[in-house]
Amino acid sequence: MTECLIVGFNDTDFAEYVRDVRLMGEESGAFRDLRLAYIDHDGRPLRALDALSHFHENEPGTAKPYFHNADFLWPVVTVLGSFLARRGISVDFVNLFQHERAQLREKLDAGVKLVAITTTLYVSPQPIIEIVEFIRRSHPDVPIVVGGPFITNQVAALKRPDLDAMMDYLGADYYVTGREGELTLARLVFALRTGGDPADVPNLAYRLGDGDFVHTRTDVESNPLTELVDYRLFDGAFNEFVTTRTAKSCPFSCAFCGFPQRAGKYTYLDVAHVERELDNIKKLGSVSTVTFIDDTFNVPKNRFRDILRMMIDKDYGFKWNCFYRSDHGDRATIDLMAEAGCEGVFLGIESGSDTLLKQMNKTARRADYLEALEAFNHHGISTYASLIIGFPGETEQTVAETISLLDQGRPDFFRAQLWYCDPVTPIYQRRDELGIRGEAFNWSHRTMDWGAAAQIIDDLFLDVSSSIWLPQFGFEQWSTFYLQRKGMSMPQVKDFVRGFNAVLADQLRHPGGGADQAALLDDLRRASQFQVVNPPPQQPVA
Repeated sequence: MTECLIVGFNDTDFAEYVRDVRLMGEESGAFRDLRLAYIDHDGRPLRALDALSHFHENEPGTAKPYFHNADFLWPVVTVLGSFLARRGISVDFVNLFQHERAQLREKLDAGVKLVAITTTLYVSPQPIIEIVEFIRRSHPDVPIVVGGPFITNQVAALKRPDLDAMMDYLGADYYVTGREGELTLARLVFALRTGGDPADVPNLAYRLGDGDFVHTRTDVESNPLTELVDYRLFDGAFNEFVTTRTAKSCPFSCAFCGFPQRAGKYTYLDVAHVERELDNIKKLGSVSTVTFIDDTFNVPKNRFRDILRMMIDKDYGFKWNCFYRSDHGDRATIDLMAEAGCEGVFLGIESGSDTLLKQMNKTARRADYLEALEAFNHHGISTYASLIIGFPGETEQTVAETISLLDQGRPDFFRAQLWYCDPVTPIYQRRDELGIRGEAFNWSHRTMDWGAAAQIIDDLFLDVSSSIWLPQFGFEQWSTFYLQRKGMSMPQVKDFVRGFNAVLADQLRHPGGGADQAALLDDLRRASQFQVVNPPPQQPVA
């Protein structure tokens, strides 16, 4: 019997998600942010990859491909699975819930002592509830534990009665409440194995019978990065995409971000351990694309340069992408990145205004971004500029500076997101000074309110032509590399995204249907045609 069955990512039904967010109001900040990520077609909301799957015409006699943004083995599965297996715990997994419901049911039928639900990307409880209810319908007695960022964010944001109400709503049996949870999960498995008392497991919450929730003592859990993923445990489960990390947390303190406070001290692997990790990935034999998910892969600088030189010497043969801090690199470093096989970087630019960057406590400045963009463009390394609109201090002038940075630097892709007023971030501690009122996407401050910021974002989407809007919500920068591995060239990827955005822009301008809509859909259909290699799986069946 499997002692712990790990459930990876649940990409919930997008149409239902749109309906839920629309209930907040079509003029709400949350819905306006979401509306820039999908087109309406035949009564259905289609994200970019949904549209590609719909419009792509497959070769006669071949199955219609289903393109999606999670066509890889979820990294939390490999990290958790390796950690547990090293401690003598029998582990199994379901990578993508929506695609593998039948497999999950079969594994439950075969016998499972505990199901662990991960929450890496969730911002709402619905994906968790859907998995819990699925398990309860067929196997109501199997214990369920939930952990990960969604839970730790609730622990940080909610008072105890509200936290207990949230856990009751989710419907699981146990909750890992610490910022790291591998050891807590292992201790819970051992307690269930031996009949021990879960009250002795730190960083855990659980319901005592039909009564109140019990919260065990809090211990600081810090699991070693040097325990690398044991890729042998997942033989046959990998395709050509692998996601890995070489560091935990972030050494910076941007005022809009609460991640460093939640994640703890910044720690990173030395070059020798990074080399071992990449050697193990190379041994898989199938990998063409590696994504480094470190928030600051190029920090510290000397370690990063040593990693690049090692990658050049080893000539691994795969392409890779990463996050990049523009003030912690230079042209010589970017030259090395190109030689080492880098094909793309995520740039957390946030603003083109030095005044606002200083307010955000960013260490990079406009000149750093422009210098980096010039060097990346020279090497043909794809760039994605992530922007925030509406941060306290934002004005028409700072927005104009951001637009001019896009026009001057010309990143391949960009996305502007509405500032999210989060009480756990450093800027919130200055709310009285800055006149901040409200929370989440419903806020105001002395220089702007969310409605004005949302309109600016709409205008950026409609008017900026020097860079291509990246739709997100199922189409990230990673998707551009994914589509290249599936047979598209980068110019074809860009043409497809432009075609998708043109349909969306027309729908925003003409909600009832513009005269050009049919022609724009035909253009999108043409942009969706290419010779597919390494076809992705077919549309999942519930």
